Amino acid sequence: MAPRMLLSMPLHAITEVYGEAGLRDRFALELESFDSDERKTLTEALELASALHADDRRVREPYVNHLLRVAIRIIRYYQVRDVDVLVAALLHDAAEDHPAELGGVDPGGSHTEMTEAALAELARRFNPRVAELVRSVTNPEYDPERDRNEQYRTHVAEKLERDPWARVIKISDFTDNGVGVIHTTLDKAYRSAGKYRPLVPTLRELVGRPDTPLSTQAKEHILDQLDLAEERFAAILDG
Repeated sequence: MAPRMLLSMPLHAITEVYGEAGLRDRFALELESFDSDERKTLTEALELASALHADDRRVREPYVNHLLRVAIRIIRYYQVRDVDVLVAALLHDAAEDHPAELGGVDPGGSHTEMTEAALAELARRFNPRVAELVRSVTNPEYDPERDRNEQYRTHVAEKLERDPWARVIKISDFTDNGVGVIHTTLDKAYRSAGKYRPLVPTLRELVGRPDTPLSTQAKEHILDQLDLAEERFAAILDG
């Protein structure tokens, strides 16, 4: 495929037409403007994410596709070149989905112990800031007696209130899930819309804050994407 064409394609279009290989090629093209040490670090992060999520899938696609889209979106559309943020974007689900494997601990241990071991390993492999960014976007152990989606939304709002850079990662993650909600099965789309739709106003407010470390252009792009996600959630839930 021609690089110029690949750079001009929406990320979900690359996914539909070229799959994981296309997203990896697009990521490599985005990395060309980084220096050699930065490329090495980001490549290592992608390799680790690929190994941890090797057997994971999101309905019709390898899970790594989601991680690639989240990171590419931050580089291309949010205009962010902070390597720690991009490493954390690639590994944003690692401590949540594979804590024992990442942390090298007994999978029968407590949720807290496994999560802390995983975050410690990210701090060792990369740096403490990467680990803290991943911590901010890692879901806690939920109380089975309370509504899971409500707990998720409360957690996201509280964490993003305190960590502006974590907002950048979570917003890209949310956009991938929200705008991409039409690229899944009807049952999954309905569950996702119910989970994510109530968060849209919160994310809009957070994006608009002066301490959110993005340009005006990037914020406007994100707000447009949140509008599109909300339209799609409404179409699914309201018929």
